[in-house]
Amino acid sequence: MTRVAARDRRARGLPLLAAIAAAVLGCDGGAAPARAVVQVGAAAPAYAARVLSGPEIALDSLRGEVVLLNIWATWCKPCRQEIPALDTLYTRHRAEGLRVVGVSIDLEGEEGRVAAFAKELGATYELWHDPDDAVSSTFLAVGVPASYLIGRDGTLRWKHIGPVTAGDSALTAALQRALAEPRD
Repeated sequence: MTRVAARDRRARGLPLLAAIAAAVLGCDGGAAPARAVVQVGAAAPAYAARVLSGPEIALDSLRGEVVLLNIWATWCKPCRQEIPALDTLYTRHRAEGLRVVGVSIDLEGEEGRVAAFAKELGATYELWHDPDDAVSSTFLAVGVPASYLIGRDGTLRWKHIGPVTAGDSALTAALQRALAEPRD
């Protein structure tokens, strides 16, 4: 499947995303469904995906660690620039308990391409694969890249749509606060 075809496939999912957003925001005139709110200070939503070369893993299983969850794809140009910055953050803070998880939304069967792309850009952090792009609807992300910092207690501490830079002052402050939280 070509990159254009993959993007067209994802674009067809936009009406579904709009319907989800309308339901969450209560634009349908009825009560919003009971659903976790994806906002800083609230609990991060439940989510699971496959490790790129292994089994499924749930975000809840990482409780006790500080997690920087990043949604990306090989066809995303800003993601190409962001991956080295994420790896810098990971290398700098992993001894303090930071776990960076890159969730690729590339299509099914592109695991080899995802691994080669990440290796080319020097990603040494954990890679998950979500070819159905459930992560975007779970975290209400509109586009890639998108990043979410989750504290040791499972609370969302920071979120950002667009590329992350290693020197982002808001991320740095949120990361320092999250890493200072006591480990269970």
